[in-house]
Amino acid sequence: MGLYKNLFKQTFIYGVATVLPRMLSFLLVRLHTDLMPKSDYGNVTIVLSWMVFFNVILSYGMETAFFRFYNKEENKKSVIETTTISLFWSSMLFLAMGLLFRSTLAEWADVETQFVTYAIWILVLDALVVIPFSKLRAFQRPIKYAVIKIANVTINVGLNVFFLVFLPKIAKADPDAFISSFYIHDYQVGYIFIANLIASLATLLVFLPDYARLKWHFNFPLWKNMMDYGLPILFAGLAFGVNEHFDKILLGKLLPQNIAKAEVGAYSACYKLGLFMVLFRTAYTLGIEPFFFNHADKKDAPQTYAVVTKYFVIFGSMILLGVIVFADILKQVLVPNSSYWEAMKVVPLIILANFFLGIYTSLSVWYKLIDRTKVGAYISIVGAVVTLVLNYALIPTYSYMGSAIATLAAYGTMMSISYFMGNKYYPIPYDKKRILGYLIVSSVLAGLSFYVPALHNYYFGVLAILVFGYFIYRNEKDTLLRIMKKKVA
Repeated sequence: MGLYKNLFKQTFIYGVATVLPRMLSFLLVRLHTDLMPKSDYGNVTIVLSWMVFFNVILSYGMETAFFRFYNKEENKKSVIETTTISLFWSSMLFLAMGLLFRSTLAEWADVETQFVTYAIWILVLDALVVIPFSKLRAFQRPIKYAVIKIANVTINVGLNVFFLVFLPKIAKADPDAFISSFYIHDYQVGYIFIANLIASLATLLVFLPDYARLKWHFNFPLWKNMMDYGLPILFAGLAFGVNEHFDKILLGKLLPQNIAKAEVGAYSACYKLGLFMVLFRTAYTLGIEPFFFNHADKKDAPQTYAVVTKYFVIFGSMILLGVIVFADILKQVLVPNSSYWEAMKVVPLIILANFFLGIYTSLSVWYKLIDRTKVGAYISIVGAVVTLVLNYALIPTYSYMGSAIATLAAYGTMMSISYFMGNKYYPIPYDKKRILGYLIVSSVLAGLSFYVPALHNYYFGVLAILVFGYFIYRNEKDTLLRIMKKKVA
């Protein structure tokens, strides 16, 4: 049990590092949706969606390659130096090219050039801290990792509040004050990116000592091997970006222009109610990836992976059911502007889709451990094709509901393919009966609670949670009792 205890401890700390920043950043959703109409919020969403793709390009699989080779190579210092140098110079090249062609990029994305300029700088600053953050995870220093992540978002949120709430009031009360000179009327979107830029710069400053201590010794043969390993992950990341964010871009392109950005804004705001599943999935991923690689040479590795996956599904199923049952409360807290609630019907689909993605992450261990990351790229590309085809087919008729269906179908497809291929190349003894049971029962109860008008009440919802909790206890009581007895002893 000590092995699982250590995994839980690290996942919990990474979870805090994920949950607190995301909770703080979710305050921005409330702030932005309170202050901006849906069309403006849709505009911000589209820019941020494009940034996701460039984030993937700028890291080009080096983060996962770093963990693989850090645990594989004897000269760990060379791994650190080579990956850091590679990302540094590629980021500088992107900065130069991005600024040179920013007008073209702005026209391509249908946004103002100044916002593209901010985005380019943010992307570069974020790319430069990829390996410093990875080092903290590799060195098993989750607390420092958490503190820096939380500080980054705290700065971002604080500046958003200052620029969007207090600065206009200060400028109105005292137009001649020095600080009032920073106020620009109706510049909410610009202030959002400026706040993000300052927060990213502050994070890089924290890691400057890492660059100062760097010997700048570049190991080309090692880099070539890491690129061979990491490039498929780049394509998988781009495909993931399509699955996760391209629907917002397509909504803006495929819907009539007079409603497109408003629809994107409503969809994006309600999409954020999947936050709790995203937090759980992200914390799990951060904790599990180093764990999988560190445990790969153990005899009982497949059995361990099977147990970890089962308990991920158990906890995820409870989150799925709980969030959907209390969605009407959460929307009033997180997205209080009722004009956005028209898109609430996508929430169960988005939460289930993120759950499928988390299960896929756990199932995908097999191709990473046997160095067949190209398989991950192929699976993600299949998911991206499903996303694109269904979005193009469904958006004109069903708007953002079509996008939600496409997201669910894409992640469900990826999860299924990974399971069947993994069963062939790296068999893991998953408890299929119980995993499917938890997944199906929680999904059915959640769907009944949300979509059936007669059952859309807290009496049924709370009863459903209690029934599902008993279902878990009945199946897992032997394990739970064994843990409890061990604690007492």
